[in-house]
Amino acid sequence: MIRLIFSITASVKYVNSRCPFSSRENKLAAITYELIKTCKQTGARLGMIHTPHGSFETPMFMPVGTLATVKTMSPEELKAIGAGIILSNTYHLWLRPGHEIVQEAGGLHAFMNWDQAILTDSGGFQVFSLSDFRKIEEEGVYFRHHLNGDKLFLSPEVSMQVQNALGPDIMMAFDECPPYPATHAYMKESVERTSRWAERCLKAHARPKEQGLFGIVQGGAYKDLRIQSAKDLTSLDFPGYAIGGLSVGEPKDVMNEVLAYTTPLLPTNKPRYLMGVGSPDSLIDGAILGVDMFDCVLPTRIARNGTLMTSNGRLVVKNAAYARDFRPLDENCDCYVCRNYTRAYIRHLIKCDETFGIRLTTYHNLYFLLKLMKQVRQAIREDRLGDFKAAFFEQYGFNKPNAKNF
Repeated sequence: MIRLIFSITASVKYVNSRCPFSSRENKLAAITYELIKTCKQTGARLGMIHTPHGSFETPMFMPVGTLATVKTMSPEELKAIGAGIILSNTYHLWLRPGHEIVQEAGGLHAFMNWDQAILTDSGGFQVFSLSDFRKIEEEGVYFRHHLNGDKLFLSPEVSMQVQNALGPDIMMAFDECPPYPATHAYMKESVERTSRWAERCLKAHARPKEQGLFGIVQGGAYKDLRIQSAKDLTSLDFPGYAIGGLSVGEPKDVMNEVLAYTTPLLPTNKPRYLMGVGSPDSLIDGAILGVDMFDCVLPTRIARNGTLMTSNGRLVVKNAAYARDFRPLDENCDCYVCRNYTRAYIRHLIKCDETFGIRLTTYHNLYFLLKLMKQVRQAIREDRLGDFKAAFFEQYGFNKPNAKNF
């Protein structure tokens, strides 16, 4: 049986209608953006995003807690290292434990004991990346459960109902994230459908005073389609905007080119969120190009394989070279891990599949990125982000031939 939360008739009812409530709802928006400073050297923005569960400075990296937990990390640890907001995943929580259970618990904040801001994605990316079978229709997407093969259905209305029940501060509109590369014809059709779905999301959003809903700009590497998508979505007056469809296989110079002409299309008085980006170089480049929020599973995923981010570049601690290396992971890092444990010990834990080893590598990687963003914010305050980038890239090794990145 296909899992239907809204009827198909209800799903398509608003396909061609404009949402008459967008301007009124924005005046009551749960999410607001405050511009604090613009870097004279680069044009990057230092800002503050205000949410029902507190405010945080931007640019900010958001750790990913897919199943209402950032793997191996406690909420207390995340707060201690400066995470002002974390991300959870609508698709996975819809399936396990179910949004109804989370709602009964009092929402995600109570369920996972996190009293700061939470963002949930729409579930759209997982539909297109995890399912072997999918059928995209105007009413929504038919696909199969990635674990047991059950038939499922997800639409703008379903995504909104699930996210309203989960209770995050920031919700994402349901969109299609096409693969890279895709033809212009396919991408154009996808962008137009995503815009229609965005209208339906606004109409179905039941808690605009408590939860901010962001639209997602798509269009791949096609400038005309990015312009079209941004125009469509900004006309709907969302309280914030995400840039999707990047970091999906395109070269980094292409991603930066798309960002360079996309971010100026978005309102200056609202947050800008680049989805799925978490490498150190891309965080700095993204901030310079006007992005306020980032997220990615990269730091936690590579940590589970013993790969670390350090001020001198990538370090694979499970390599044999570190068996008798009693230095910290990063001699320039002041995190708990680097103050207390050695490469040799952490290598031993990782090689023995000890969970504590993964906790240590995860802690370090998240601390590294959150501290990096803190340094970026300070550099913006002092109008020297360009100089900071040059020095960081030089020390990290990005300027070296055949430099290894993530």
